[in-house]
Amino acid sequence: MAVNTGSRPLAAAQAQAGAQSRVRRGPGRRRVAPSQIGLYLALFGLSALFSLPFLWLVLTSLKPPAEVFSPGWIPDPFTPKNYADVFRYAPVGQWLWNTLVVSVLGVVTVIFSSSLVAYGFSRLRFRGRKQLFGLVIATYMLPGAITLVPTFLIWNELRAVGTFYPLWVPNLFGSAFYIFMLRQFLFSIPQDLVDAARVDGASYLRIYWNIMLPLIKPALVAVGVFEFQAKWNDFMVPLIYLNKPSQYTMSLGLGMFKSDYETQWALWMAASVVFTLPMVILFFLAQRFFIEGVSHTGIKG
Repeated sequence: MAVNTGSRPLAAAQAQAGAQSRVRRGPGRRRVAPSQIGLYLALFGLSALFSLPFLWLVLTSLKPPAEVFSPGWIPDPFTPKNYADVFRYAPVGQWLWNTLVVSVLGVVTVIFSSSLVAYGFSRLRFRGRKQLFGLVIATYMLPGAITLVPTFLIWNELRAVGTFYPLWVPNLFGSAFYIFMLRQFLFSIPQDLVDAARVDGASYLRIYWNIMLPLIKPALVAVGVFEFQAKWNDFMVPLIYLNKPSQYTMSLGLGMFKSDYETQWALWMAASVVFTLPMVILFFLAQRFFIEGVSHTGIKG
């Protein structure tokens, strides 16, 4: 059915969706009450405490090899060439690129598949919907060790072992946790938006793409951060499917790096900082949407 993009009901629905999105952003900075100062000070202290291991990691990576296990925290002298040595001793740049490719592909595919399935479970009415949703959630309870061998046999028959496909293609089938998370967020969107678009003749896919996706952007960002972290830190799957050192992801390469250069602790610390820093930057860039997306996923059941 053709959709009249200029007609009033769909335009009104999209306008209301934009208004809903702006409301989600919330007001600007608010004043801190005196009674909350103690709470903020306690949170700041806890944040500083939990940041100490990362600070120690960074400072140790700047120490000369002979001073790595010295009791002092401050490097003497500062040795930033450890980072240059890391890229010289191992193909860290290639490992980072491989990890980035797998992580981005995994994020894009799982966001698309999980959001589409969650939209169907939240807005479409069909017989057996609750039972099917329960079956999807039940798959989340399966330990990964149970499916490890059958999955490997499938990819081996497809001649995909030794490629990146097993690391991200399964995301095309969605994730039970992300489907549940996005479904909960979609329940917070008024049905009036869908009804207005349906009156105009918009298909369910058009509503999903033009109305729902912009409104659930915080939840999508939260899913993206979760999945990016999972792919970025994954060690077991690359260990099973990747054979060549040039194909290694950073987590796998870091493990091999430690085995090959076990006495070079300063270099290993520098490689660990290179591995950790992108996730820290990503979280700070996406923290507003991430926190909002997580906090809104339990609004309605």
